Amino acid sequence: MIKRLSFLLVALVVTLAANAQFEQGKKYISASFSGFDFSYNGTSDLNIGLQAKGGYLVEDNLMVLGTLGYNHVGDDVTPDRFSIGAQGRYYIIQNGIYLGVGATYKHGSHNYNDIMPTVEVGYAFFINRLVTIEPAVYYEQSVNNHSKYSNVGLRVGLGIYLF
Repeated sequence: MIKRLSFLLVALVVTLAANAQFEQGKKYISASFSGFDFSYNGTSDLNIGLQAKGGYLVEDNLMVLGTLGYNHVGDDVTPDRFSIGAQGRYYIIQNGIYLGVGATYKHGSHNYNDIMPTVEVGYAFFINRLVTIEPAVYYEQSVNNHSKYSNVGLRVGLGIYLF
């Protein structure tokens, strides 16, 4: 009986603490790594990326984000890419699961320019009141050449939610 009451008390505290995490007016910054052979497209074996994000919760559970990124591809055919984009993120429930939708403009050498609509599903795991570890699965659809440049991958980030 005591174990059950303890579990219910912990669940209540976690629910109340998580309820305040995604409220309107908070600012957000993040850095994430993607690739490490966890992403796949039709032309390359190795794809390592670094992204920086900044966002703002415009309403409870709804965030707008700006992104900057760099991807290194480990072959001579595919160019390294710089990217800039915008994204929206909706936190489904207060436990941190989110859906993201956005678009990214990517530019690289060899006259590579592409616009990539992106979707992702992730989880914001709070390690304290402000800092999260954020694993996400994403898909980027290439407008220029679907079979060569579209990506499916795993991204792991570190996020900070500021008041």
